[in-house]
Amino acid sequence: MKTLRLEGCQQELGDRLRQLRPDTPRRWGKMSSPQMISHLADGFRSYLGLRPVTDVSTVFLRTVVKWAALWMPLRWPHGFRTAPELDQECSGSRPSEFDRDVNEVLQLMTRMTRRPRDFEWPSHPLFGKLSESNWMRLGYLHVDHHLRQFGC
Repeated sequence: MKTLRLEGCQQELGDRLRQLRPDTPRRWGKMSSPQMISHLADGFRSYLGLRPVTDVSTVFLRTVVKWAALWMPLRWPHGFRTAPELDQECSGSRPSEFDRDVNEVLQLMTRMTRRPRDFEWPSHPLFGKLSESNWMRLGYLHVDHHLRQFGC
Protein backbone atom coordinates (compact mmCIF):
# COMPACT_ATOMS: atom_id res chain seq x y z
CA MET A 1 0.00 0.00 0.00
CA LYS A 2 1.32 3.42 -0.92
CA THR A 3 1.79 5.84 1.96
CA LEU A 4 3.75 8.99 2.75
CA ARG A 5 5.77 6.95 5.25
CA LEU A 6 7.60 5.42 2.25
CA GLU A 7 10.28 7.73 0.86
CA GLY A 8 9.72 6.40 -2.66
CA CYS A 9 6.05 7.41 -2.48
CA GLN A 10 6.97 10.91 -1.34
CA GLN A 11 9.43 11.18 -4.26
CA GLU A 12 6.79 9.91 -6.70
CA LEU A 13 4.25 12.52 -5.57
CA GLY A 14 6.89 15.26 -5.67
CA ASP A 15 7.85 14.34 -9.24
CA ARG A 16 4.19 14.31 -10.29
CA LEU A 17 3.49 17.65 -8.58
CA ARG A 18 6.42 19.23 -10.45
CA GLN A 19 4.90 18.06 -13.79
CA LEU A 20 1.77 20.09 -13.18
CA ARG A 21 1.44 23.51 -14.84
CA PRO A 22 -0.95 26.40 -14.13
CA ASP A 23 -2.79 25.66 -17.38
CA THR A 24 -2.94 21.85 -17.04
CA PRO A 25 -6.54 20.94 -17.93
CA ARG A 26 -8.64 18.99 -15.45
CA ARG A 27 -10.23 15.67 -16.34
CA TRP A 28 -13.10 16.10 -13.89
CA GLY A 29 -14.34 18.54 -11.26
CA LYS A 30 -14.34 22.32 -11.12
CA MET A 31 -10.92 23.28 -9.76
CA SER A 32 -8.15 24.73 -11.87
CA SER A 33 -4.67 23.35 -11.27
CA PRO A 34 -3.70 26.44 -9.18
CA GLN A 35 -6.84 25.97 -7.06
CA MET A 36 -6.03 22.28 -6.64
CA ILE A 37 -2.54 23.09 -5.40
CA SER A 38 -4.02 25.54 -2.87
CA HIS A 39 -6.54 22.85 -1.88
CA LEU A 40 -3.72 20.35 -1.25
CA ALA A 41 -1.83 22.91 0.84
CA ASP A 42 -4.98 23.57 2.90
CA GLY A 43 -5.41 19.81 3.32
CA PHE A 44 -1.88 19.43 4.67
CA ARG A 45 -2.40 22.46 6.92
CA SER A 46 -5.48 20.75 8.36
CA TYR A 47 -3.52 17.48 8.85
CA LEU A 48 -0.87 19.43 10.78
CA GLY A 49 -3.47 21.20 12.93
CA LEU A 50 -2.70 24.58 11.32
CA ARG A 51 -6.10 25.00 9.66
CA PRO A 52 -9.17 24.01 11.68
CA VAL A 53 -11.95 22.25 9.77
CA THR A 54 -15.47 21.77 11.10
CA ASP A 55 -16.10 18.27 12.46
CA VAL A 56 -18.94 16.52 10.62
CA SER A 57 -18.00 12.96 11.57
CA THR A 58 -20.52 10.28 12.41
CA VAL A 59 -20.04 6.75 13.73
CA PHE A 60 -20.51 5.42 10.18
CA LEU A 61 -17.89 7.82 8.75
CA ARG A 62 -15.43 7.09 11.59
CA THR A 63 -15.66 3.33 11.09
CA VAL A 64 -16.86 1.92 7.78
CA VAL A 65 -16.12 4.86 5.48
CA LYS A 66 -12.72 5.54 7.06
CA TRP A 67 -11.60 1.95 6.60
CA ALA A 68 -12.93 1.74 3.03
CA ALA A 69 -11.48 5.13 1.98
CA LEU A 70 -8.03 4.42 3.38
CA TRP A 71 -7.45 0.72 2.95
CA MET A 72 -9.66 -0.73 0.22
CA PRO A 73 -7.77 -0.93 -3.09
CA LEU A 74 -10.25 1.34 -4.85
CA ARG A 75 -9.77 4.83 -6.27
CA TRP A 76 -11.70 7.61 -4.60
CA PRO A 77 -14.86 8.66 -6.44
CA HIS A 78 -15.02 11.94 -8.33
CA GLY A 79 -17.25 14.79 -7.20
CA PHE A 80 -17.03 14.32 -3.43
CA ARG A 81 -17.71 17.71 -1.78
CA THR A 82 -14.89 19.02 0.35
CA ALA A 83 -15.17 21.02 3.55
CA PRO A 84 -15.79 24.76 2.99
CA GLU A 85 -12.48 25.49 4.77
CA LEU A 86 -10.66 23.52 2.06
CA ASP A 87 -12.73 24.75 -0.90
CA GLN A 88 -11.03 27.52 -2.87
CA GLU A 89 -14.44 28.83 -3.98
CA CYS A 90 -15.57 29.18 -0.33
CA SER A 91 -13.17 29.89 2.54
CA GLY A 92 -10.12 27.95 1.30
CA SER A 93 -6.83 29.68 0.55
CA ARG A 94 -6.62 31.45 -2.78
CA PRO A 95 -3.90 30.51 -5.27
CA SER A 96 -0.88 32.78 -5.29
CA GLU A 97 2.26 32.28 -7.41
CA PHE A 98 2.04 28.75 -8.85
CA ASP A 99 5.63 27.51 -8.36
CA ARG A 100 5.71 28.93 -4.83
CA ASP A 101 2.39 27.23 -4.04
CA VAL A 102 3.71 23.88 -5.34
CA ASN A 103 6.84 24.27 -3.19
CA GLU A 104 4.65 24.99 -0.18
CA VAL A 105 2.72 21.73 -0.72
CA LEU A 106 6.05 19.87 -0.89
CA GLN A 107 7.26 21.56 2.31
CA LEU A 108 4.02 20.77 4.16
CA MET A 109 4.19 17.14 3.01
CA THR A 110 7.78 16.93 4.25
CA ARG A 111 6.83 18.44 7.60
CA MET A 112 4.01 15.91 7.97
CA THR A 113 6.45 13.01 7.50
CA ARG A 114 9.43 14.43 9.42
CA ARG A 115 10.72 12.68 12.53
CA PRO A 116 10.50 13.71 15.28
CA ARG A 117 7.12 15.30 14.74
CA ASP A 118 6.74 18.96 15.77
CA PHE A 119 2.93 18.88 15.94
CA GLU A 120 0.07 16.79 17.34
CA TRP A 121 -2.34 15.01 15.03
CA PRO A 122 -5.72 16.75 15.08
CA SER A 123 -9.04 14.98 14.75
CA HIS A 124 -10.02 14.46 11.11
CA PRO A 125 -13.30 16.25 10.24
CA LEU A 126 -14.84 13.10 8.71
CA PHE A 127 -12.90 10.19 10.17
CA GLY A 128 -12.20 11.38 13.73
CA LYS A 129 -9.04 10.19 15.47
CA LEU A 130 -6.51 8.66 13.07
CA SER A 131 -3.35 6.68 13.71
CA GLU A 132 -0.12 7.91 12.18
CA SER A 133 -0.30 5.15 9.56
CA ASN A 134 -3.83 6.32 8.65
CA TRP A 135 -2.62 9.92 8.31
CA MET A 136 0.26 8.79 6.07
CA ARG A 137 -2.10 6.80 3.88
CA LEU A 138 -4.63 9.66 3.72
CA GLY A 139 -1.92 12.14 2.74
CA TYR A 140 -0.77 9.93 -0.11
CA LEU A 141 -4.29 9.18 -1.36
CA HIS A 142 -5.42 12.80 -1.28
CA VAL A 143 -2.48 14.04 -3.37
CA ASP A 144 -2.70 11.06 -5.74
CA HIS A 145 -6.46 11.62 -6.26
CA HIS A 146 -5.98 15.24 -7.29
CA LEU A 147 -2.93 14.57 -9.46
CA ARG A 148 -4.97 11.97 -11.36
CA GLN A 149 -7.65 14.67 -11.71
CA PHE A 150 -5.11 16.57 -13.83
CA GLY A 151 -3.57 13.57 -15.59
CA CYS A 152 -0.30 13.68 -13.66
